[in-house]
Amino acid sequence: MILLRALGLTLLFLMASLLPSNAAEADLRAIIAKFATGTGFSATEAVVRELAATGDPLVERPLAALAEGNLYIRKADSAVFVGNESGDSVELLDPLSGQKSAEAAKADITKIKVNNTLRRVIRDALGTLTLRAKDPAVRVAAAATMFKTPDAANIEPLDAAIAAETDANVKALFEQARAASVLVSDRPEADRLAAVALIGARGDRDALSLLTSVEANSQGAVKDAATAAIGSINSSLALWDAGQNIWYGISLGSVLLLAAIGLAITFGVMGVINMAHGEMVMLGAYTTFVVQQVIRTSFPGLFDWSLVIALPLAFLVAALVGLIIERGVIRFLYGRPLETLLATWGVSLILQQAVRSIFGPTNQEVGNPSWMSGSVDIGQLAVTWNRLWILVFALGVFAVLLYVMKRTPWGLQMRAVTANRRMAASMGIRAPWVDALTFALGSGIAGIAGVALSQIDNVSPNLGRGYIIDSFMVVVFGGVGNLWGTLVGAFSLGIVNKFLEPYAGAVLGKIVVLVLIILFIQKRPRGLFALKGRAVEA
Repeated sequence: MILLRALGLTLLFLMASLLPSNAAEADLRAIIAKFATGTGFSATEAVVRELAATGDPLVERPLAALAEGNLYIRKADSAVFVGNESGDSVELLDPLSGQKSAEAAKADITKIKVNNTLRRVIRDALGTLTLRAKDPAVRVAAAATMFKTPDAANIEPLDAAIAAETDANVKALFEQARAASVLVSDRPEADRLAAVALIGARGDRDALSLLTSVEANSQGAVKDAATAAIGSINSSLALWDAGQNIWYGISLGSVLLLAAIGLAITFGVMGVINMAHGEMVMLGAYTTFVVQQVIRTSFPGLFDWSLVIALPLAFLVAALVGLIIERGVIRFLYGRPLETLLATWGVSLILQQAVRSIFGPTNQEVGNPSWMSGSVDIGQLAVTWNRLWILVFALGVFAVLLYVMKRTPWGLQMRAVTANRRMAASMGIRAPWVDALTFALGSGIAGIAGVALSQIDNVSPNLGRGYIIDSFMVVVFGGVGNLWGTLVGAFSLGIVNKFLEPYAGAVLGKIVVLVLIILFIQKRPRGLFALKGRAVEA
C-alpha cells in the first residue's frame, strides 16, 4: 500500500512538471497556426513578433525556416510545416520538433512568402531569442546584432535579459543595446539623454555611427548631447588610430627587420651588394609550402607544427644556396661592387625562373596554424596573432644573432674582419671562410624570414622582390653592418611609412621615405650607428 502511494505521488509530480511544458508548446503551436489565417506581409510580421515575444528557443526553427523560404501551409487542413523540397514532392517536418510528419506534392501546399523587410524583422527576432542562450558568446553576438539594428520592440526583451544576466560584461553589452533601442523609440527625453551618455561612453565606431544618425534626426537637448558625445568619441578614436598606426608600423618594422638583418651582416662584413637576397627569402617561403604539402598529405595531425618544422629546413636550404653562390660567384668579385651587383642580379633571375619551372608562376597556398589565426582587441586596437608572433620571432632572431656576434669565437672573427680585413688575416683568421660562412648565415636568416613572411604575403616567385629595396634602405639608414642600427632603422621606417600612407598613399609614401633617407645620408653618410674600425676610418 505504501509502495502504491509512493508511485502515485511520483506520477502526479511528473505530470505536474510536464503540464507547463505541454501548455507552453500548445501556445506556441497556436501562434504558429496564425501563419495560415493571416494574409499579407504585415500579418506574417505580426506573427513573427508574437513568436519572438514568447522568448522560447523552440521558435527558432520555424522562424529560421521562414527566413529561408522553407515554411509551408498544407491546403487540406491549414497546418504549418517546415519543408524540404525534393523533386516534385516536399518533406514536411514538425515546426517545433523538426521530426518528419509527412510528404506532400507541391500542388498540395503553399509557401509562406517573405520580403526583405520581413527578413530583417525575422533576423532581429532571432537575435532577441539568443539573449537567453547558455553560451555567453551567443548572448554577446545577440547584443551586438541588436546594437547595430536598434528597434523599440527590443527594449522589453532586453529589460528581461538584463534582469536575468549574471555575467557583468554581457550585461553591459545588453545595456548598450537597450540604449540604442531607446534612441530610436519615443521614450521621454530624459531616457534618451541617458542613452546618449551610455553609448558615448562606449566610444567605438559603432557608437559613433549610431550617434551620428541620432544627431541628424533629433532636436534640442538630445541633439546637443549627441554632438558632444560625437566630438568626444572622435578625439578618443584619433588617439586609438595613432596607436593603431604605431602597431602597424611596428608590425611592418618586424617584417623589414627579418628581411634586412641577414643583408646587414653580408653587406657589413663583405661589402657585397647582394641583389639575390630577396630570393633567399623566397626560398624560405617555398620551403614552408613544401613542408605543409607533405604534412597535409601524410601527417595532417602535425599541421600546427608545420612552421616549427619548416624553420630549420628553410635556414639550411637558404644557407646552402647562399654558400654555393658565394663560393661559385661572389668570391671572384670581391672589391668590385658594381660587378657583384650585376652578378647577384643575374643569380636572382635564375632562382626566380627555377622556382617558376618547379612550382609554377601562380601563388601557392601556405596556411596559418591555429595559434597564428584570429586576432585580439585591445580597446579600439586590433592585433592579429600572426603579426604579433612575427614580431616576437623577429626580436628572438635578433637576440640570437646578437649573442652569436658578441659572445662566440666565430662572431669575434666576423667582427674582426669587418673592422680591418688585412689585420684580421695577419692574425691568422681565414677571412675567405669567414666571408663564406657569413654569407651563408645571412642567407639562412633570410630563409627563416621567408617562413614568417609566408604567413602574411603571397608565396610566389616575386615574393623577395618586394623587400629587397626596403631592406637596403633599412641597412643604409641604420648603419652598414650594425645590428642595433638595423633594428632601429627597421622599426623607424615601418612607423614612418604607416603614418605617411593615409596622407600620401602607399607608393608616394615610399618615395617620400626614400627622399628623407637620401637627405639623411647626406648629413650622416655612415647611417645612424656607424661602425668603428681602421678600415672604415681610412
